[in-house]
Parts: sequence; structure tokens; C-alpha cells
Amino acid sequence: MAQHEIENEYLKVTVDDHGAELVSVFDKGSGLERIWCADPAAWNRHSPILFPFVGKVIGGVYRYEGKEYEMKTQHGFARDAEFECVSVTKDSITHCLCSNDAMKAIYPFDFRLLVTHRFVPGSERMLEVVWEVQNPGEKEMFFSIGGHPGFTTPAGASETRDQYFLEFPGKESLEYILVSPESGFAVPWVSYPLALDQGYLPIANDLFDRDALIFENGQLSIVRIAKPDRSPYVTMECDGFPSLGIWSKPEGRFVCLEPWLGRVDDDGFTGELKDKAGEQRLAAGESRTYSYRMEFHPC
Repeated sequence: MAQHEIENEYLKVTVDDHGAELVSVFDKGSGLERIWCADPAAWNRHSPILFPFVGKVIGGVYRYEGKEYEMKTQHGFARDAEFECVSVTKDSITHCLCSNDAMKAIYPFDFRLLVTHRFVPGSERMLEVVWEVQNPGEKEMFFSIGGHPGFTTPAGASETRDQYFLEFPGKESLEYILVSPESGFAVPWVSYPLALDQGYLPIANDLFDRDALIFENGQLSIVRIAKPDRSPYVTMECDGFPSLGIWSKPEGRFVCLEPWLGRVDDDGFTGELKDKAGEQRLAAGESRTYSYRMEFHPC
């Protein structure tokens, strides 16, 4: 297991072989760490990759072609797998994870997952995460994939998280869904309106008391964490993602902005994998690429 770094004039980025996880974005100008430190007292991750599931499946079991498979872990298994680092350049780090017999016992598909973290040319404070999902098998593949980066909030010790804002540029209102507090699974037939003040929402201490806010139907292609003066802190660009979750914990100095393709099971779901909410399909021999961008504005 090793870590790999790229850096430019503004940022130093570190990615771990374990989970191909982004573990650090160090802001050289301010001397501040912009990615959550994975303090286990609050949340022991930095920016896990969610694959081949986003969220949990009911009872830790899902069904494919009439057979039951166990998936006891939340968010699949990629976040806890050892990836191979296949390329490091001046501006990018690429990792690869391939299916093996142990994975196929719980997820019966051949796959190859390439994960690249790279600086965006011309935008030196922007980091792009690119996933390429390949299906080298002979049958259609079903999967979900998502990002889960946690951003250290607030930036400095003199501020508190509840002084910060979520900004939804160009939006006057939104709708979100929640998971059931009893089961922990999604209740998409009940939605909640979210009123905004010129696109802004305070990050109140009780905002995530009912778990993540889940925005569906491609409502969001850009979302931002803003500082107390409403200037930008971190911008997430995630065009083409049907779902986005926003989450934190009361004891954590972080906020997660999570672009998803697929999500946790609907409460009471008993269908086949192909019918799971947001499930992606990939034909035999094909590949598909997804990406999102994070801009780390000056502190």
C-alpha cells in the first residue's frame, strides 16, 4: 500500500492505493487541509469511491437472475479494496481495480474500474475525478457508482461550521428526499421542499439530523460550500449525475457533497438488481466514463 502525490503552484494532492481514495488536498497558499482528516470519532473516511453499490441493500442481500447474493457492506467494496497504481504523471494519478474470484462470489460480473485524479488545465485550483467502468465480460453488467468527498468545514479554527452556507447557483427552491429513520432506506414517494435565500442555505447544526439530503432527477449539476461572507469555498461540478447527496455528522467539521449514479434501496424493495433505483447498465465489451470536478477556492 502506498500513497502518490501531484502538485502545482496552489495545491498538493495525495491519493492512496487503498480504495484509490483522495486523502488530502493541501492548500499551499493558506497552509490548510481541504479534505476531511478521517477522524474516527466522527467519520473515518476522506473521499471513498462507492462501487458497485451506492448505499445499502435491504437485509444485506440483493437478487440477480433469480439468485441471492450477499452485500453486507454499505457502498459496495471498492472503498476497501487495494487498487493498483498504473500511472503517475505531473498532473494525474490513475488507479485500477479488476474483478477477482472473491469479488465475483458477491458480485457476479467481470469488471475493470479505472480511477483518475487530475488537475484541470487552465484551472489550477480544480481537481477532476474520472471513473472509467469497463465490462470485459460476456453479459450485461449492472452497477452503481458514486463519489463521497468530505470537505473540511470550516477552513479555520476561528470559524464554526454553522457559519458556512450551501449555495445552489441559479436555484430558488429545490426538493429532496430522505431515508426512513426506522429502516435506513430511501422514501422517494415523500419529498420535502427546500426554500433558499438567493440560492443559499445555512449549514445549520441540525441540517443533517435526519441523515443525508438526497436530491434526485438531475436537479443539481453544481453545488457550492460558501464561507460566512458567502464567498466560494469549494465548488462541486457534477453535470450528468441523476442524484446528489449532501451529508455530515454533528460531531464532524466536514460536509460531504456526493454525486451518485444509483443510490440506496427504496424502503421495502424486493425486486431484482436490474430494477434497483438508479441502477446503471453496461453491455458486454463496452466501457463508460463519468467525471466530476472540485474547485478549491482560496481561503
